[in-house]
Amino acid sequence: MDIDRFSELVADIYDAALDRPRWRKVLKDACAFVRGGPSASLFWQDAAKKTGHTYFVVGGDPRFLQLYWDKYIALNPLTAAAGSFPVGECYSATDIIPEAKFVETPFYKEWMAPQGWGDILSVNLDKSATSRAAFMVARPVRDGAVDDEMRRRMRLLVPHVRRSVEIGRLVDLNRAEAATFADTFDGLQAGMFLVDSGGRLVHANASGRAMLSDGNALHANGKLVARNARADEALRDAFSTVRNRDAPVGKAITVNLTARDGGRFVTHVLPLTEGARRQAGICYTAVAAVFVQKPARSASLPLDELARQYQLTAGEVRMLDALIDVGGVPETACALKLSPATVRTHLRHVFEKTGVRRQADLVKLIACYPSPILARPPIA
Repeated sequence: MDIDRFSELVADIYDAALDRPRWRKVLKDACAFVRGGPSASLFWQDAAKKTGHTYFVVGGDPRFLQLYWDKYIALNPLTAAAGSFPVGECYSATDIIPEAKFVETPFYKEWMAPQGWGDILSVNLDKSATSRAAFMVARPVRDGAVDDEMRRRMRLLVPHVRRSVEIGRLVDLNRAEAATFADTFDGLQAGMFLVDSGGRLVHANASGRAMLSDGNALHANGKLVARNARADEALRDAFSTVRNRDAPVGKAITVNLTARDGGRFVTHVLPLTEGARRQAGICYTAVAAVFVQKPARSASLPLDELARQYQLTAGEVRMLDALIDVGGVPETACALKLSPATVRTHLRHVFEKTGVRRQADLVKLIACYPSPILARPPIA
């Protein structure tokens, strides 16, 4: 293979990090590069559990591949010792067991020889105490044991294969994290927006996209904009505070937002990056998360948590919410249009479920369930 073809092979190796089916072409060209390998594969196996999986393979008989995982992995005399080789170091069957002894094993006679394989050259790409991920190229039986030239050519490929596999792993991890991130925030009832330091929109969850589509309270022209001029000015001030590194991570800035139809929303601007980290010159696309929702006292988050833990009914939660607001049984009964006896019954059931005996203790218990966002005083 000339230098141009080798360069193309290396390029394909890195392309396979993002386009995984390309690994089959890479493995086919790798067989040619090491001069006539009949088969190559990327695989994982556990020496202790005698299990594994082939990620990609070219050449070879599919029946024998299945036979390997069903039967011959347990008979493979190379498996245990293969894990002792350092990551990135090439090793062959004859590095582990003498050739004369190896060709007499059932593994060689029943599995390798029928495929026309004389030796195997492998490299561990990653490994743990008992398992390893590896890259393997078979050696045709007509060529005998792995020679120095095959090792030299394999060593040229190994660093690129290792890096590509690692890049692919990171890409897959980031994609999975991004999908989890999106699914999690799409489950929020509140509109959630990620913005950069200039207030430009980076991401919106499902509720946020619905808010923008409705256009009653917010819209986006590249940036997140409040319909109400005063609220928009307050929102800009919040973004400026984040941009100027005056807001600590985890401490939200609250903005009261009025919609075009007169409805009111509470908006929390939550900084995502520490000032010290930004000063270090690290670039973060999203610097703040913006949560927008209508204010609601009933079934607030702390009471939701309390209700889940102590299995409170909807009536008991409603009574507790009103009791916190107005402070006494007669007042609560009046606010809810219930009889004082009904309120006392609800309260007795809550006492029994939570294990407290006084209203003061109940208030203390509720206080142990803080809101997930610690907010600063409202800007507007």
